[in-house]
Amino acid sequence: MIEEATQYHVNEKGYYGRFGGAFVPEMLYPNVEELRKNYLQIIAEPSFQTEFQALLRDYVGRPTPLFFASRLSEKYGTQIYLKREDLCHTGAHKVNNTIGQILVAKRLNKQRIVAETGAGQHGVATATVCALMGMECIVYMGELDIERQASNVARMKMLGAEVRAATCGSKTLKDATNEAMRHWINNPVDTHYIIGSVVGPHPYPDMVARFQSVISEEIRWQLREKTGRENPDYVIACVGGGSNAAGAFYHFLDEPSVRLIALEAAGKGLTSGHSAATTALGKPGVLHGSRTILMQTDDGQITEPYSISAGLDYPGIGPLHAYLFDSGRGEFYSATDEEAVQAAFELAQLEGIIPALETAHALAHLSRLGARAHEVVVINLSGRGDKDLATYMKYIQ
Repeated sequence: MIEEATQYHVNEKGYYGRFGGAFVPEMLYPNVEELRKNYLQIIAEPSFQTEFQALLRDYVGRPTPLFFASRLSEKYGTQIYLKREDLCHTGAHKVNNTIGQILVAKRLNKQRIVAETGAGQHGVATATVCALMGMECIVYMGELDIERQASNVARMKMLGAEVRAATCGSKTLKDATNEAMRHWINNPVDTHYIIGSVVGPHPYPDMVARFQSVISEEIRWQLREKTGRENPDYVIACVGGGSNAAGAFYHFLDEPSVRLIALEAAGKGLTSGHSAATTALGKPGVLHGSRTILMQTDDGQITEPYSISAGLDYPGIGPLHAYLFDSGRGEFYSATDEEAVQAAFELAQLEGIIPALETAHALAHLSRLGARAHEVVVINLSGRGDKDLATYMKYIQ
């Protein structure tokens, strides 16, 4: 059963501190309200939990292992565990959420699913569950991301999804999200929008975090089995919108002894003009239906983000993460493209695991973490690197 956090849980108005809410066009209001009024009741139903847990176990392959990375630990002089979300069916944590949301959509009698994707992992996970449930699937993806994530585009199409290119703006995740929301506005009655991260209008940030909270739920009992303690000293995760980080942090939010560390994409450098490090460069504003922190110009225009990793190429963060940053509960840092690639090769050559470029940003923080020998570090290995091999190949001598 999905537990609730307390102090850092969304309030009844859909806010985390001063962040959150639901800023949506009038035509979408009925959809968002329908979801808000029903999602908690639906998720709590025994029949829902039975079906959800069975699919997580028998289809997704949960629980995912908590792996002690001995050679990485030796190098950094601490105890490093990797939460292996890369071993989920479809290759990333995204499927935890798409399973949950499509079960909600079915109970709301929706016939069609629309989604956005950046790196393609959420698109693949959405196409996968639509194939499983026999529902029509439309995925919007930035034209640039379609080019750099061709293998995931092929997977979505093989699964029966229609992939539509977003050709405006930076032609990446932000623009795909805009197009998916426009589609939802034009098809409000029979369509459910499966948002892939802890972004968007309430109740999406909370609902996605709840479905991803299985990650930290498993970390606690797996760590107890391995070390005799439930709480690590550090939990580290990459953050674009922030769904994998929200899932990894969820059950530790009210445990002040656990340091929650989020890594954003510094791109070519914080001052380069080619970055997606929201907390370093952004300020409060409204993006995709919620008040959060986002990169913007002085007159409120969204700054185009950049990252070598398509999944972190987003100009904002989810409102939960904005609150964690604003309150000081979360520690937010960034890693450059180069640092992420180096960290990916290091994990591959020390532990035989090729991580997604997104995850590699979290791994890059190990070199400056300064954890001690007796401390326990858990890194959420949110996805595998198959989709990024074309990029990695450019760095192979």
